[in-house]
Amino acid sequence: MVLKVFFPSCCSSADSGILIGRWLSEQSSAVVLAVVHFPFIPVQVKQYLGEVQRLTKVSLSVLGSWSNSKQEKEEGLSEFLEDLGTIFSHEPWIQISKEGDSKFWSCSTLQKHSSSPKEEEVILVYYDQRKVMLSHLHPPLDTADGRAEDASKLSAIFDTVARSRVLFMTDRYDEGPIKLTHWQSEGVEASIIVELLKQTSVPACMLLTFLLSLVSGICRSRVLKFWPLSFLWSKLSTCEQLGHRLQHLQVISSNKKAQTQTQLMRKANIFVSLLIDVALGILLMSWLYRKNRIGHLADTLIPVADHVAEELQDLLQWLMGAPAGLKMNRALDQVLGRFFLYHIHLWISYIHLMSPFIEMILWYVGLSACLGLTVALCILSDIIALLTFHIYCFYVYGARLYCLKIYGLSSLWRLFRGKKWNVLRQRVDSCSYDLDQLRLLVVIVQGLIHLLVDLIDSLPFYSLILRLCRSYRLAAGVKFRVLEQQDGKPLRLLMQINPLSYGAVVQTYRLPTYSCYPKDSWASLCKKLFLGELIYPWKHKGEKQD
Repeated sequence: MVLKVFFPSCCSSADSGILIGRWLSEQSSAVVLAVVHFPFIPVQVKQYLGEVQRLTKVSLSVLGSWSNSKQEKEEGLSEFLEDLGTIFSHEPWIQISKEGDSKFWSCSTLQKHSSSPKEEEVILVYYDQRKVMLSHLHPPLDTADGRAEDASKLSAIFDTVARSRVLFMTDRYDEGPIKLTHWQSEGVEASIIVELLKQTSVPACMLLTFLLSLVSGICRSRVLKFWPLSFLWSKLSTCEQLGHRLQHLQVISSNKKAQTQTQLMRKANIFVSLLIDVALGILLMSWLYRKNRIGHLADTLIPVADHVAEELQDLLQWLMGAPAGLKMNRALDQVLGRFFLYHIHLWISYIHLMSPFIEMILWYVGLSACLGLTVALCILSDIIALLTFHIYCFYVYGARLYCLKIYGLSSLWRLFRGKKWNVLRQRVDSCSYDLDQLRLLVVIVQGLIHLLVDLIDSLPFYSLILRLCRSYRLAAGVKFRVLEQQDGKPLRLLMQINPLSYGAVVQTYRLPTYSCYPKDSWASLCKKLFLGELIYPWKHKGEKQD
């Protein structure tokens, strides 16, 4: 049987002592966590391990002895380290020794209480204790070829090091009976800024939670459930985005501690996404209010609206005549043309009526960017929807006539083939149409805006930054590099962490969004648009017409 010993590389220069860690019997592996130096009292070591085991819920024990021949001056030290196996009684008793400044190490095992004691083949694996403790091993997406079993074995090693965080909180400056060597033995890693933020975050989260509870209480009140407030809340993308961000604030301001690594990463991703969103919104707001750009934008809006109205009027006049030399139904052309021209006249009158207030409206819309770039983009999408309402009306009228004509032709085609519609299954159901599904040109602009909003809302920025700066924190697996392979010596390997790919990071930690805009793919949307399926409220997906 092959015995695998995972040895922390930070302990390679430690003084002689005993090895403490966890024994994984199902894997025949030993995970060394620290080295206890001389002098020590065995009873105090057992008491210390029992206290750490009570706090970490990890079964720790003395695995063997460690001898650094560079530090060794007494001839009988090796025999003393071997006799410690009778005190702590762990089988197998692992003995690791370093031969001076040489790169060769020796590692052997003893089983004194066995009827036939023998030495096993040992593989010595070095690992970076800090990286393994801070990393989170992700299960493979492809569980074929025994990858899931290998991942479970690795996760046991990663979990042992991560749960033994209490063991690493003591350094050589602590006045205690036991001196340890581990990755923080020279000093506990900490930051004054992080500690100050931890102290100030508690009252800030309590205040934010109280304010959010008031806002959410107002949003759940019965006043907003009456028409037309409920209709506006469901149709305006600005209200949807504000509700989405309100949920995000409630998640990050919760005083409940994250139980798993996934919940912690989700909170961190939401927090960084909010920071980036607000920062981009403030940059947009500073750009808009600089050099009177809002005034210039308001001055160009009316001429552009007049130009669009003139182009539409010219197009309607051309369609009311003989477009491309085609003979049309003149009575129908005149009725539809005058009807559409009247809509354009109403739209232009509405724009000119609002012209004195446009600059003020844009000024307040620019202020909304302080809530985030996504809120400003959603307001822009709603403004586009309101300004192009007449185009929506044009499409509804034209599509309704087109739908009726197609329905009549299909009925005649069935009659010509000697078939009829099943009267018993015929039923008319109501179907509400969204604005974004019925305007092809406007849906492209609004689709790009909402895709940008969804991109900012869903991208796990914290995970991507963590993958870029500290890739070992997001581990996809490990790889082993051979350090020494010689007859009569244990095989020495170096365990290195393989980080997750950027695509896997986005797929694993992608945040949910309130909508996926557009709701249909572009090909499906165009097909439904030109076939008139968008305005067939009485058709169902499961029904067929013969």
